[in-house]
Amino acid sequence: MTRVRKRGEDVRSFILNNVEKHPNDLTGVTAAHFKITRQAVNKHLQRLTREHALSESGRTRNRIYTLPPLVEWKGSYDISPALAEDLIWTKDVLPVLGRQPENVLDIWHYGFTELLNNAKDHSGGKHILVWIRKTAVATELYISDDGIGIFKKIQNALSLLDERHAILELSKGKLTTDPRRHTGEGIFFASRMFGLFGIYSGEVYFGHEFGAAEDWIVEGEKVGVGTTVRMKLSNHTSRTVKKIFDAYTSDEDYGFNKTVVPVKLAQYGNDKLVSRSQAKRVLARVELFKIVLFDFSEVPTIGQAFADEIFRVFPLEHPTIELHAVHANSEVRRMIERARSGRVAVDAARKGVPPE
Repeated sequence: MTRVRKRGEDVRSFILNNVEKHPNDLTGVTAAHFKITRQAVNKHLQRLTREHALSESGRTRNRIYTLPPLVEWKGSYDISPALAEDLIWTKDVLPVLGRQPENVLDIWHYGFTELLNNAKDHSGGKHILVWIRKTAVATELYISDDGIGIFKKIQNALSLLDERHAILELSKGKLTTDPRRHTGEGIFFASRMFGLFGIYSGEVYFGHEFGAAEDWIVEGEKVGVGTTVRMKLSNHTSRTVKKIFDAYTSDEDYGFNKTVVPVKLAQYGNDKLVSRSQAKRVLARVELFKIVLFDFSEVPTIGQAFADEIFRVFPLEHPTIELHAVHANSEVRRMIERARSGRVAVDAARKGVPPE
């Protein structure tokens, strides 16, 4: 009896954790995973529906399952110098999040206060809307403002090409339009802490999913004004704020000295990464870090000049900075090694070592 009961708990836990990925075929996916009949799965689905842990719509094979919100809340705030993110967190947000593990609340505390403060200080808007939706599995939180838009503001402040270029810089970290009051670390670390993190602004959406190899950009029609930040986190994650900070520090002073540069963000449409000017966009501000990981996920090929600028010219000018290429395919690796071999030859010449 104990074994059967434990298995039932495992099945229901699987259902809740997979309903968002498989709303239309949840029965089949669960049956295949546990090697049980669809009828057995349906009994668990009916129980979860009776307990209001699941909602269902449609009939028979067209039935769709979703996670109903346990809590749904909205709050609106006027932007002014008196707006205090710590007071809003304590008075409004924390009670809505409810009882959750300490590490989960720590992540929410960091993400909410950093992003609300960002909207207050940088948006140039008049109002902020906070929306929270909590289910049995995860919690989502949105922060929206009616300002100029974060990507447009970065583009204008740094004289960048466009909003896509602003996202490339934002993804590296240490980017702020007000260095006297901000370090530029908040968005970078928040994007790594949450299961899903996204920023909607103008015609561009910037996103990062925990565990994914890279950030991504989606372009579409302009939706509304200002900026909307989306954060989503499992209610039961074992992730901690410390683990995320430790992943991007490399010495005992806990300084933010390691970054990951998603190289594909420098691509526009079907353009290939071949030029030195493209490489220089990728390299912008990386001298602020001690260790730089260039993530070549979804980059099928690079040109000789692009590779040479990053892996030969830049290291010769910045010998104390460690550069690493990750998630590169064999063709990209060959081009990188070719560039690095040129650097070795230059280093040997400087030292007076005769060529082999």
